[in-house]
Amino acid sequence: MAYRSPAGDAALFRADAVLVGFVRALRAAGLDASTERLYAFLRAVDVLRPAMRADVYWAGRATLCGGHDDLERYDRVFAAYFGAPGEPAPRAVPAARPPRLGLVAREVSGAPRRAGEGEPSGPPTATLASSAEVLRHRDVAGLDPAERAQLRRLLAAFALHGQTRRSARRRPARRGAVDPRRTVRELLRRGGEPARLRRHARVERPRRVVLLVDVSGSMAPYADALLRFAHAAVRGGRTEVFTIGTRLTRVTRELSHRDPDLAMAALAAAVPDWRGGTRLGELLREFLNRWGQRGMARGAVVVLLSDGWERGDPELLGAQMRRLHALAHQVVWANPRKARPGYAPLAAGMAAALPSVDAFVEGHSLAALERLAAVVRGTGKGEAVVRGAQRA
Repeated sequence: MAYRSPAGDAALFRADAVLVGFVRALRAAGLDASTERLYAFLRAVDVLRPAMRADVYWAGRATLCGGHDDLERYDRVFAAYFGAPGEPAPRAVPAARPPRLGLVAREVSGAPRRAGEGEPSGPPTATLASSAEVLRHRDVAGLDPAERAQLRRLLAAFALHGQTRRSARRRPARRGAVDPRRTVRELLRRGGEPARLRRHARVERPRRVVLLVDVSGSMAPYADALLRFAHAAVRGGRTEVFTIGTRLTRVTRELSHRDPDLAMAALAAAVPDWRGGTRLGELLREFLNRWGQRGMARGAVVVLLSDGWERGDPELLGAQMRRLHALAHQVVWANPRKARPGYAPLAAGMAAALPSVDAFVEGHSLAALERLAAVVRGTGKGEAVVRGAQRA
Protein backbone atom coordinates (compact mmCIF):
# COMPACT_ATOMS: atom_id res chain seq x y z
CA MET A 1 0.00 0.00 0.00
CA ALA A 2 1.37 3.39 -0.99
CA TYR A 3 2.03 5.81 1.83
CA ARG A 4 -0.05 9.00 1.84
CA SER A 5 1.10 11.93 3.90
CA PRO A 6 -1.27 13.73 6.28
CA ALA A 7 -0.89 16.85 4.15
CA GLY A 8 -2.05 14.88 1.11
CA ASP A 9 -5.07 13.58 3.03
CA ALA A 10 -5.96 17.10 4.09
CA ALA A 11 -5.68 18.41 0.53
CA LEU A 12 -7.84 15.55 -0.75
CA PHE A 13 -10.45 16.23 1.94
CA ARG A 14 -10.57 19.94 1.04
CA ALA A 15 -10.98 19.13 -2.67
CA ASP A 16 -13.82 16.69 -1.96
CA ALA A 17 -15.51 19.26 0.30
CA VAL A 18 -15.41 21.80 -2.52
CA LEU A 19 -16.92 19.32 -4.99
CA VAL A 20 -19.64 18.37 -2.51
CA GLY A 21 -20.43 22.07 -2.10
CA PHE A 22 -20.76 22.32 -5.88
CA VAL A 23 -23.28 19.46 -5.88
CA ARG A 24 -25.25 21.21 -3.11
CA ALA A 25 -25.41 24.32 -5.29
CA LEU A 26 -26.73 22.17 -8.15
CA ARG A 27 -29.41 20.75 -5.88
CA ALA A 28 -30.41 24.27 -4.89
CA ALA A 29 -30.72 25.07 -8.61
CA GLY A 30 -33.18 22.20 -9.06
CA LEU A 31 -31.01 19.31 -10.30
CA ASP A 32 -31.80 15.87 -8.93
CA ALA A 33 -28.21 15.20 -7.85
CA SER A 34 -28.68 12.12 -5.70
CA THR A 35 -26.08 10.58 -3.41
CA GLU A 36 -25.32 7.92 -6.04
CA ARG A 37 -24.63 10.61 -8.65
CA LEU A 38 -22.45 12.50 -6.18
CA TYR A 39 -20.38 9.36 -5.55
CA ALA A 40 -20.03 8.75 -9.30
CA PHE A 41 -18.96 12.37 -9.78
CA LEU A 42 -16.23 12.12 -7.12
CA ARG A 43 -14.94 8.87 -8.64
CA ALA A 44 -14.91 10.37 -12.13
CA VAL A 45 -12.96 13.44 -10.97
CA ASP A 46 -10.49 11.19 -9.15
CA VAL A 47 -9.88 9.15 -12.32
CA LEU A 48 -9.41 12.30 -14.41
CA ARG A 49 -7.48 15.39 -13.30
CA PRO A 50 -9.03 17.29 -10.39
CA ALA A 51 -6.76 20.25 -11.10
CA MET A 52 -8.18 20.70 -14.61
CA ARG A 53 -11.34 22.78 -14.84
CA ALA A 54 -12.38 21.07 -18.09
CA ASP A 55 -12.10 17.59 -16.54
CA VAL A 56 -14.23 18.61 -13.55
CA TYR A 57 -16.77 20.16 -15.92
CA TRP A 58 -17.19 17.05 -18.09
CA ALA A 59 -17.10 14.66 -15.12
CA GLY A 60 -20.01 16.54 -13.54
CA ARG A 61 -21.88 16.92 -16.80
CA ALA A 62 -21.71 13.17 -17.43
CA THR A 63 -22.66 12.05 -13.91
CA LEU A 64 -24.86 14.76 -12.40
CA CYS A 65 -27.17 15.74 -15.28
CA GLY A 66 -30.20 13.52 -15.79
CA GLY A 67 -31.52 15.06 -19.02
CA HIS A 68 -31.34 17.93 -21.48
CA ASP A 69 -33.29 20.19 -19.11
CA ASP A 70 -30.44 20.00 -16.60
CA LEU A 71 -27.67 21.13 -18.96
CA GLU A 72 -28.44 24.86 -18.94
CA ARG A 73 -28.73 24.99 -15.16
CA TYR A 74 -25.56 22.92 -14.80
CA ASP A 75 -23.58 25.34 -16.99
CA ARG A 76 -24.96 28.33 -15.08
CA VAL A 77 -24.08 26.91 -11.66
CA PHE A 78 -20.65 25.73 -12.82
CA ALA A 79 -19.75 29.19 -14.12
CA ALA A 80 -20.97 30.85 -10.92
CA TYR A 81 -19.34 28.37 -8.55
CA PHE A 82 -15.93 27.97 -10.19
CA GLY A 83 -15.60 31.61 -11.20
CA ALA A 84 -14.18 32.77 -14.51
CA PRO A 85 -10.54 31.63 -14.77
CA GLY A 86 -8.45 32.23 -17.85
CA GLU A 87 -9.52 28.92 -19.36
CA PRO A 88 -13.05 29.29 -20.80
CA ALA A 89 -15.74 26.76 -20.02
CA PRO A 90 -15.90 23.92 -22.55
CA ARG A 91 -18.41 24.34 -25.30
CA ALA A 92 -21.44 22.11 -25.08
CA VAL A 93 -21.52 19.11 -27.38
CA PRO A 94 -24.63 18.96 -29.64
CA ALA A 95 -27.20 16.44 -28.48
CA ALA A 96 -27.09 14.48 -31.75
CA ARG A 97 -23.32 13.94 -31.55
CA PRO A 98 -22.17 11.12 -29.22
CA PRO A 99 -19.67 12.06 -26.49
CA ARG A 100 -16.00 11.61 -27.37
CA LEU A 101 -15.18 9.02 -24.75
CA GLY A 102 -12.22 7.67 -26.69
CA LEU A 103 -10.14 10.79 -26.12
CA VAL A 104 -10.65 10.58 -22.36
CA ALA A 105 -9.89 6.85 -22.32
CA ARG A 106 -6.61 7.33 -24.21
CA GLU A 107 -5.56 10.09 -21.86
CA VAL A 108 -6.29 8.05 -18.74
CA SER A 109 -4.91 4.75 -19.96
CA GLY A 110 -1.68 6.24 -21.26
CA ALA A 111 1.65 6.36 -19.48
CA PRO A 112 1.56 8.16 -16.17
CA ARG A 113 2.46 11.82 -16.40
CA ARG A 114 5.62 13.06 -14.78
CA ALA A 115 5.55 15.65 -12.07
CA GLY A 116 4.68 18.99 -13.60
CA GLU A 117 4.01 17.54 -17.05
CA GLY A 118 0.66 18.59 -18.51
CA GLU A 119 -0.41 20.28 -15.30
CA PRO A 120 -2.29 23.59 -15.51
CA SER A 121 -0.30 26.75 -14.96
CA GLY A 122 -2.98 28.33 -12.78
CA PRO A 123 -4.28 27.29 -9.38
CA PRO A 124 -6.11 23.94 -9.06
CA THR A 125 -9.85 23.76 -9.36
CA ALA A 126 -10.26 23.17 -5.64
CA THR A 127 -8.52 26.45 -4.94
CA LEU A 128 -10.62 28.29 -7.49
CA ALA A 129 -13.84 27.03 -5.96
CA SER A 130 -12.86 27.16 -2.30
CA SER A 131 -13.93 30.79 -2.12
CA ALA A 132 -17.42 29.82 -3.31
CA GLU A 133 -17.67 27.10 -0.68
CA VAL A 134 -16.58 29.50 2.06
CA LEU A 135 -18.97 32.11 0.68
CA ARG A 136 -21.93 29.73 1.14
CA HIS A 137 -21.60 30.04 4.93
CA ARG A 138 -20.65 33.72 5.17
CA ASP A 139 -23.11 36.23 6.59
CA VAL A 140 -24.43 38.33 3.72
CA ALA A 141 -24.09 41.52 5.78
CA GLY A 142 -20.29 41.12 5.94
CA LEU A 143 -19.51 40.54 2.24
CA ASP A 144 -17.38 42.87 0.16
CA PRO A 145 -18.46 44.01 -3.35
CA ALA A 146 -16.61 41.17 -5.13
CA GLU A 147 -18.16 38.56 -2.86
CA ARG A 148 -21.59 40.08 -3.33
CA ALA A 149 -21.17 39.81 -7.10
CA GLN A 150 -20.28 36.12 -6.76
CA LEU A 151 -23.24 35.60 -4.42
CA ARG A 152 -25.56 37.15 -7.00
CA ARG A 153 -24.33 34.72 -9.65
CA LEU A 154 -25.02 31.79 -7.34
CA LEU A 155 -28.46 33.10 -6.40
CA ALA A 156 -29.34 33.47 -10.09
CA ALA A 157 -29.10 29.67 -10.39
CA PHE A 158 -31.47 29.00 -7.48
CA ALA A 159 -34.77 27.17 -7.86
CA LEU A 160 -37.62 27.19 -5.36
CA HIS A 161 -40.64 24.91 -5.59
CA GLY A 162 -43.38 24.25 -3.07
CA GLN A 163 -44.40 20.86 -1.77
CA THR A 164 -46.43 18.79 -4.19
CA ARG A 165 -50.11 18.13 -3.62
CA ARG A 166 -52.54 15.79 -5.31
CA SER A 167 -55.19 17.71 -7.21
CA ALA A 168 -58.74 16.56 -7.94
CA ARG A 169 -57.91 16.12 -11.63
CA ARG A 170 -56.88 12.70 -12.86
CA ARG A 171 -54.77 11.52 -15.79
CA PRO A 172 -54.36 8.13 -17.49
CA ALA A 173 -51.76 5.99 -15.77
CA ARG A 174 -50.41 2.46 -15.79
CA ARG A 175 -51.10 2.06 -12.07
CA GLY A 176 -53.88 3.44 -9.92
CA ALA A 177 -57.63 3.17 -9.59
CA VAL A 178 -59.71 1.73 -12.42
CA ASP A 179 -61.12 4.39 -14.76
CA PRO A 180 -64.68 3.12 -15.34
CA ARG A 181 -65.52 5.45 -18.23
CA ARG A 182 -62.47 4.67 -20.30
CA THR A 183 -62.77 0.96 -19.48
CA VAL A 184 -66.42 0.86 -20.64
CA ARG A 185 -65.58 2.78 -23.81
CA GLU A 186 -62.82 0.26 -24.57
CA LEU A 187 -65.24 -2.64 -24.03
CA LEU A 188 -67.80 -1.04 -26.35
CA ARG A 189 -65.15 -0.43 -28.97
CA ARG A 190 -64.28 -4.13 -28.86
CA GLY A 191 -67.91 -5.21 -29.04
CA GLY A 192 -68.02 -6.60 -25.52
CA GLU A 193 -64.86 -8.68 -25.87
CA PRO A 194 -62.46 -8.77 -22.88
CA ALA A 195 -60.19 -5.76 -22.74
CA ARG A 196 -57.47 -4.42 -20.46
CA LEU A 197 -58.67 -2.31 -17.56
CA ARG A 198 -57.96 1.39 -17.99
CA ARG A 199 -56.56 3.18 -14.94
CA HIS A 200 -56.00 6.73 -13.83
CA ALA A 201 -54.20 8.59 -11.05
CA ARG A 202 -54.41 11.99 -9.45
CA VAL A 203 -52.24 14.75 -10.91
CA GLU A 204 -49.55 16.09 -8.57
CA ARG A 205 -48.95 19.85 -8.66
CA PRO A 206 -46.56 22.02 -6.65
CA ARG A 207 -48.16 24.20 -4.02
CA ARG A 208 -48.11 27.94 -4.47
CA VAL A 209 -45.31 29.72 -2.62
CA VAL A 210 -45.87 33.24 -1.24
CA LEU A 211 -42.83 35.27 -0.15
CA LEU A 212 -43.21 38.33 2.11
CA VAL A 213 -39.84 40.12 2.09
CA ASP A 214 -39.06 42.77 4.71
CA VAL A 215 -37.34 45.82 3.12
CA SER A 216 -37.24 48.00 6.25
CA GLY A 217 -34.11 49.73 7.52
CA SER A 218 -33.12 46.90 9.88
CA MET A 219 -33.15 44.44 6.96
CA ALA A 220 -31.11 46.64 4.60
CA PRO A 221 -27.94 44.43 4.68
CA TYR A 222 -29.96 41.39 3.57
CA ALA A 223 -32.66 42.85 1.33
CA ASP A 224 -30.76 42.56 -1.97
CA ALA A 225 -29.84 38.90 -1.45
CA LEU A 226 -33.34 37.97 -0.28
CA LEU A 227 -34.98 39.71 -3.24
CA ARG A 228 -32.65 37.95 -5.67
CA PHE A 229 -33.62 34.72 -3.97
CA ALA A 230 -37.25 35.74 -4.58
CA HIS A 231 -36.45 36.49 -8.23
CA ALA A 232 -35.14 32.95 -8.71
CA ALA A 233 -38.29 31.63 -7.03
CA VAL A 234 -40.57 33.60 -9.38
CA ARG A 235 -38.74 32.18 -12.37
CA GLY A 236 -39.53 28.69 -11.05
CA GLY A 237 -43.28 29.36 -11.31
CA ARG A 238 -46.29 29.45 -8.94
CA THR A 239 -44.61 32.01 -6.65
CA GLU A 240 -45.96 35.37 -5.49
CA VAL A 241 -43.72 38.00 -3.90
CA PHE A 242 -44.64 41.01 -1.74
CA THR A 243 -42.39 43.55 -0.04
CA ILE A 244 -43.32 44.74 3.44
CA GLY A 245 -42.10 47.78 5.36
CA THR A 246 -44.42 50.70 5.87
CA ARG A 247 -46.42 49.59 2.81
CA LEU A 248 -47.39 46.33 1.16
CA THR A 249 -46.28 46.09 -2.49
CA ARG A 250 -46.88 43.21 -4.86
CA VAL A 251 -43.71 42.82 -6.97
CA THR A 252 -44.26 39.50 -8.76
CA ARG A 253 -44.52 41.20 -12.15
CA GLU A 254 -41.34 43.22 -11.62
CA LEU A 255 -39.43 40.07 -10.64
CA SER A 256 -40.64 38.18 -13.72
CA HIS A 257 -37.84 39.69 -15.83
CA ARG A 258 -35.41 37.00 -16.89
CA ASP A 259 -32.37 39.18 -16.19
CA PRO A 260 -31.81 39.61 -12.41
CA ASP A 261 -30.40 43.14 -12.71
CA LEU A 262 -33.35 44.32 -14.81
CA ALA A 263 -35.69 42.74 -12.27
CA MET A 264 -33.96 44.53 -9.39
CA ALA A 265 -34.13 47.85 -11.25
CA ALA A 266 -37.86 47.44 -11.91
CA LEU A 267 -38.43 46.46 -8.29
CA ALA A 268 -36.50 49.47 -6.98
CA ALA A 269 -38.79 51.76 -8.99
CA ALA A 270 -41.94 50.01 -7.77
CA VAL A 271 -41.20 49.86 -4.02
CA PRO A 272 -41.68 53.25 -2.29
CA ASP A 273 -40.71 52.32 1.27
CA TRP A 274 -37.10 51.17 1.13
CA ARG A 275 -35.30 51.30 4.49
CA GLY A 276 -38.28 52.67 6.37
CA GLY A 277 -40.06 51.37 9.43
CA THR A 278 -41.92 48.09 9.90
CA ARG A 279 -45.65 47.60 10.37
CA LEU A 280 -45.87 43.83 10.12
CA GLY A 281 -49.26 43.39 11.75
CA GLU A 282 -51.07 46.02 9.66
CA LEU A 283 -49.47 44.89 6.41
CA LEU A 284 -50.16 41.22 7.09
CA ARG A 285 -53.80 42.13 7.72
CA GLU A 286 -53.87 44.03 4.41
CA PHE A 287 -52.37 41.04 2.61
CA LEU A 288 -54.94 38.66 4.07
CA ASN A 289 -57.88 40.96 3.34
CA ARG A 290 -56.88 41.76 -0.27
CA TRP A 291 -55.21 38.56 -1.46
CA GLY A 292 -54.78 35.83 1.12
CA GLN A 293 -58.42 35.33 2.13
CA ARG A 294 -59.47 35.21 -1.53
CA GLY A 295 -57.28 32.21 -2.25
CA MET A 296 -53.62 33.23 -2.65
CA ALA A 297 -52.64 31.96 0.79
CA ARG A 298 -55.15 29.12 0.93
CA GLY A 299 -53.21 25.84 0.87
CA ALA A 300 -49.96 27.66 0.03
CA VAL A 301 -46.51 27.71 1.63
CA VAL A 302 -46.11 31.25 3.00
CA VAL A 303 -42.58 32.42 3.82
CA LEU A 304 -41.86 35.60 5.80
CA LEU A 305 -38.29 36.87 5.46
CA SER A 306 -37.91 39.38 8.27
CA ASP A 307 -36.05 40.04 11.51
CA GLY A 308 -39.38 40.46 13.35
CA TRP A 309 -38.92 44.08 14.47
CA GLU A 310 -42.41 45.55 14.82
CA ARG A 311 -43.29 49.19 15.38
CA GLY A 312 -47.00 48.50 15.61
CA ASP A 313 -49.09 46.48 18.03
CA PRO A 314 -47.59 42.98 18.61
CA GLU A 315 -51.05 41.64 19.53
CA LEU A 316 -52.31 42.63 16.08
CA LEU A 317 -49.43 40.73 14.47
CA GLY A 318 -50.19 37.67 16.60
CA ALA A 319 -53.86 37.74 15.59
CA GLN A 320 -53.04 38.07 11.88
CA MET A 321 -50.49 35.26 12.11
CA ARG A 322 -53.19 33.01 13.53
CA ARG A 323 -55.42 33.92 10.55
CA LEU A 324 -52.57 33.15 8.16
CA HIS A 325 -51.81 29.84 9.86
CA ALA A 326 -55.44 28.78 9.51
CA LEU A 327 -55.37 29.47 5.74
CA ALA A 328 -51.90 28.31 4.67
CA HIS A 329 -50.59 24.79 4.36
CA GLN A 330 -47.35 25.84 6.05
CA VAL A 331 -45.99 29.09 7.50
CA VAL A 332 -42.20 29.51 7.42
CA TRP A 333 -40.29 32.39 9.00
CA ALA A 334 -36.68 33.05 7.92
CA ASN A 335 -34.83 35.46 10.23
CA PRO A 336 -31.24 36.54 9.36
CA ARG A 337 -30.62 37.46 13.00
CA LYS A 338 -31.29 33.90 14.17
CA ALA A 339 -27.75 32.79 13.27
CA ARG A 340 -26.10 35.25 15.67
CA PRO A 341 -24.62 33.75 18.87
CA GLY A 342 -26.96 34.00 21.81
CA TYR A 343 -29.96 34.97 19.69
CA ALA A 344 -33.36 34.60 21.33
CA PRO A 345 -36.70 35.65 19.81
CA LEU A 346 -37.30 38.38 22.37
CA ALA A 347 -38.45 41.12 19.99
CA ALA A 348 -42.14 41.79 20.56
CA GLY A 349 -43.14 41.07 16.96
CA MET A 350 -41.11 37.87 16.72
CA ALA A 351 -42.37 36.57 20.03
CA ALA A 352 -45.98 37.26 19.04
CA ALA A 353 -45.61 35.54 15.65
CA LEU A 354 -43.76 32.35 16.66
CA PRO A 355 -46.74 30.40 18.07
CA SER A 356 -48.27 30.45 14.56
CA VAL A 357 -45.06 29.51 12.71
CA ASP A 358 -44.47 25.95 11.51
CA ALA A 359 -40.78 26.37 10.66
CA PHE A 360 -38.36 28.96 12.05
CA VAL A 361 -35.08 29.01 10.11
CA GLU A 362 -32.05 31.19 9.47
CA GLY A 363 -31.72 33.46 6.44
CA HIS A 364 -28.31 35.10 6.72
CA SER A 365 -26.25 33.14 4.16
CA LEU A 366 -26.43 31.18 0.93
CA ALA A 367 -26.34 27.89 2.85
CA ALA A 368 -29.21 29.11 5.05
CA LEU A 369 -31.26 29.97 1.95
CA GLU A 370 -30.54 26.49 0.57
CA ARG A 371 -31.92 25.00 3.80
CA LEU A 372 -34.91 27.33 3.54
CA ALA A 373 -35.59 26.05 0.01
CA ALA A 374 -35.44 22.47 1.33
CA VAL A 375 -37.96 23.33 4.06
CA VAL A 376 -40.30 24.84 1.47
CA ARG A 377 -39.99 21.67 -0.63
CA GLY A 378 -40.75 19.58 2.44
CA THR A 379 -37.32 17.92 2.52
CA GLY A 380 -35.64 20.08 5.19
CA LYS A 381 -33.54 18.50 7.92
CA GLY A 382 -35.00 18.31 11.40
CA GLU A 383 -32.29 20.48 12.95
CA ALA A 384 -33.21 23.35 10.60
CA VAL A 385 -36.84 23.37 11.69
CA VAL A 386 -38.46 24.41 14.96
CA ARG A 387 -42.09 23.38 14.98
CA GLY A 388 -44.62 25.73 16.49
CA ALA A 389 -46.38 22.84 18.21
CA GLN A 390 -43.25 22.07 20.19
CA ARG A 391 -43.02 25.51 21.76
CA ALA A 392 -44.65 26.39 25.04
